Amino acid sequence: MEQSVNIALAETSRGKSLLGRLLRMRETGLILIILALFIGMSFASPYFLTWVNIRAMTMAFAVEGIVVVGMTVLLISGGIDLSVGSVTALSGVIAGWLFLQGIDPWVAAAIAIFACTAIGSFMGFFTTRIGLHHFIVSLAVMVIARGICLLATGGRPIGLYTLPPEFKFIGQGTIGPIPVVIILFVVVVIAADFMLRRTTMFRKVFYTGSNEKAAAYSGIRTKKVVFLTTTLCSALCGFAGIIYMARFGSAQPTFGLGMELNVIAAAVIGGASLNGGSGSIFGAILGTVLLSVVSSSLALLDVSVYWQDIIRGSILLAAVTIDHFLNKKRG
Repeated sequence: MEQSVNIALAETSRGKSLLGRLLRMRETGLILIILALFIGMSFASPYFLTWVNIRAMTMAFAVEGIVVVGMTVLLISGGIDLSVGSVTALSGVIAGWLFLQGIDPWVAAAIAIFACTAIGSFMGFFTTRIGLHHFIVSLAVMVIARGICLLATGGRPIGLYTLPPEFKFIGQGTIGPIPVVIILFVVVVIAADFMLRRTTMFRKVFYTGSNEKAAAYSGIRTKKVVFLTTTLCSALCGFAGIIYMARFGSAQPTFGLGMELNVIAAAVIGGASLNGGSGSIFGAILGTVLLSVVSSSLALLDVSVYWQDIIRGSILLAAVTIDHFLNKKRG
């Protein structure tokens, strides 16, 4: 009898411990907030839970979510990239311009992604070899890339009406009921999450971000890690820009204005630290979903666009403040 009581107490204790861990997980809190928003908005607006609105929300965060993946890995390594919006726009402009010159759209897309990857390498060189801070380098590249977009297009969108259907398929097609954009997004997320958690190379990203000097003393080539994460972030921006071009059949030189705010906010809300060393792909994607749901809710409630900016900025400030106190607690 006494043994049965002890077993029951042990099982209860394990159950409470598991529940406690779940409640302490940042991702659990985000899921609960998202569910609460869904329930609240389903009463506040009859359009929120419609297939059209859910599809629009999903399509919107899928393209941006690919950039969030790159930003999350970069933040974990201790870096940051303010140029993501401009580089994403530049990818579409390069591919669109090359296509209009008669180059096959797939080749043009590959060249555009390669160009964005080269930009990431350029930033990685300045941060790891010259010793400049990520913030300054990416700020300069943000302005340069946007300037090239506006110079090449005269500030006007490039209409790509003759794009072949097989190319538009990656942005507009569906496999069954699921848009191809969503499938591409999920593939990127799964691949990045697997590499970050299961491969030795990407585990070094955490060590580098936690303490770069200690990681270097332990034999990790930290500059190489930072260089690769910076390059990866820009490469994913290039990929996202191509999907955007295929989705809308045009290249917008002003696309991605303010994207860096949303992308950094999503990653930080999801648990990525601005001081490096922590974060997860799953958490960052939940952060992206949360911001997308908030944006959709504000639009459906007819909140002024000016107030929307104020609210998004406030969410970012709250996320950074929480991150600051969590870092102090961790010491």
